[in-house]
Amino acid sequence: MYREIIHVHIPAFPIAVARTRQPELRCRPVAVAPPQSERALVMSVSLEARKEGILKGMSLSKARKFCPGLKVLPPNPEVTERACQNLAELVAQYTPLWEPSRPGHIYLDVTGTERLWGRAKDIGYRLRREIKGRLCLSGTVGVACNKMVCSIASRIMPSEGLIDVDHGQEAHFMAPLKVEVVPGIGRFRRKMLLEELNIIRVRELAAMDMGSLRLIFGRQASVIHQRAFGIDPTPVYPFAMRPMVSEELSLPQDENDDRRLLGALYDLVGKCACRLRDRTLFPQKAGLLIRYSDQVEIKRLLKLSRLSNWEFDLYGPLEALFLKACSRRVRVRFIRIWFWAFSSSRGQLSLFHDTSPGQDKKCRIIQALDLIRKRHGEGVVKYGRGVNSEI
Repeated sequence: MYREIIHVHIPAFPIAVARTRQPELRCRPVAVAPPQSERALVMSVSLEARKEGILKGMSLSKARKFCPGLKVLPPNPEVTERACQNLAELVAQYTPLWEPSRPGHIYLDVTGTERLWGRAKDIGYRLRREIKGRLCLSGTVGVACNKMVCSIASRIMPSEGLIDVDHGQEAHFMAPLKVEVVPGIGRFRRKMLLEELNIIRVRELAAMDMGSLRLIFGRQASVIHQRAFGIDPTPVYPFAMRPMVSEELSLPQDENDDRRLLGALYDLVGKCACRLRDRTLFPQKAGLLIRYSDQVEIKRLLKLSRLSNWEFDLYGPLEALFLKACSRRVRVRFIRIWFWAFSSSRGQLSLFHDTSPGQDKKCRIIQALDLIRKRHGEGVVKYGRGVNSEI
């Protein structure tokens, strides 16, 4: 028995949510970007803004030159998260097997639910109507026997609607599409396919022999070959709550001074540590993302050797990870850190006093600073490193 997968796609989800609260934004070019710097990158773009030539990842100053009437909204993660929860509650009524890939994108495995809800296509139509009626959000729906094809089907729709790809027709559906729709191609390899081999359509990619594919894609050649024929064995993973504490910073100007970059990193760690202490969480893993001025991103993950939510314990491993990851001679534009895999306690207590008097003093000072920040705001107290990073 083949699977029946539905993909719900709400384009530019943060903007779609903002338009439900501010109807005056409809039919206007809108973008989401951090407002504190003109060098910030556009995070989300409405259809009207895309028609003006604005793309996701473009600098805000360049976007405003392309479209002087662009309405720029600051990111509002709380509202977006609440909208995601409402959307999840709606789709969970149809199947317990659903997976959010990112905000506004959800996969549903409705295999075996035909006696309850009808055919997968009918469920897709019903979902789209309910999302429109109850959440005031418009989107597209793709239906197929695997995640990749239904996702592509939902993304190629020019407006609201549904595309149902019949079982066995996946290769025919993929054949006339451009190669960039195939996951894993990437901008560099797409350029190579076009300039070196004059390959534009998926059917041309599917006709390539494995030897030629290996020259371009290496170990991923067999996976790309399968995807070109519409084959994707990836299951829909059941959603699991994975709490995460993160902070990010778009630097006022591109920077390559380690002292200032490490000061910015310390400030981010301090903010995360304060939130961890508020929730009495002890992270076991951490992550770091660096984006350079040429848009190249470096992502690194780290397993923490010690359970702690104090910045003097968390900063050291992240500083070492940053210095190891930031190895290019290109200025840094954006830094993001996050902590996850939490433990609600520090585990087995030691029989001996394992903290020095100096550490006890640091803890008391930081707790006092936390109280000051809660009463007067986060910006009222800054560490010397963080202040130096802004000079």
